[in-house]
Amino acid sequence: MNDDYLIRTNDTGFDRVLAFSVPGRHARGRVVRLGPVLETVLGAHDYPPVIKHLLAEALVLTALIGALLKEEGSQLTMQAQSEGGAVDLLVCDYRGGEVRGYVRHDDAALEALDGETSLEVLFGQGYLAITFDLAATGERYQGVVPLEGASLAQACEAYFARSEQIPSLIRVAVRSNGPRCVGGGLLIQHLPESEEGKERLHTREDRLEWEHVSILGGSIRAEELVDPVLTLEDLVWRLFHDEEEVRVEPLAPLERGCRCTVDHYRSILSRFPEEQRVEMRDPDGLIPVDCAFCSKVLRIPV
Repeated sequence: MNDDYLIRTNDTGFDRVLAFSVPGRHARGRVVRLGPVLETVLGAHDYPPVIKHLLAEALVLTALIGALLKEEGSQLTMQAQSEGGAVDLLVCDYRGGEVRGYVRHDDAALEALDGETSLEVLFGQGYLAITFDLAATGERYQGVVPLEGASLAQACEAYFARSEQIPSLIRVAVRSNGPRCVGGGLLIQHLPESEEGKERLHTREDRLEWEHVSILGGSIRAEELVDPVLTLEDLVWRLFHDEEEVRVEPLAPLERGCRCTVDHYRSILSRFPEEQRVEMRDPDGLIPVDCAFCSKVLRIPV
């Protein structure tokens, strides 16, 4: 790897995303590590350990996939809904480096699982929807896949394979120690046709380029993804230092991005007919709004 393309830093870089590409292999990727932002989002509710781990994994995935967006103001939403499981709703989104997430679950059903944590057990029959809202054009793209596999990361790989026809490798790790939590993730993809002028890999007989990159990416260990000493740049270096050229680009720092402001909710409530707003108001004439993402109750004058 040419050091001209590798930016090294002494900062371990919690709550940041690094974009990288391997031009000679027609591959791109994102690597992320979440720390304080992850703890802030998880701390909004008193989640049981299993649910806390699930949401942490979902937030890492949301940051990885959301960081693929290039247009300012565009948003990525990941939502899992189900029936018959301990979890009936998981929703996370990413916009401009801001992430947020929430899980709704049944405590009694979760306790009855006796430690089982597979997607099938946690969700029962469900689906995963990934939605891209593009700010510049106002277009919305959504793909829906069954909640299958051993983890949310595998379900996201299935989304890219089925909905986008893009070969993808995703690895996520989460480490919790009481209230402290660190999450890390790696996403590698074969570049779509529009980015390199080549047909997509699934139409080609020769898969050697992708197989080479995916083998290297698959060698990453969970402890490396959450190692507080190992920088994201060094992580990419470990994987691809034998390649002729690797390009890296630090992206916007990650933040917790709940949008529960009085002005935001006033704008939404103003769309309701006056007779409905009358029914919503409390004795003080305000409308209480409960934000599930950050566990706040705002009282809106409208």
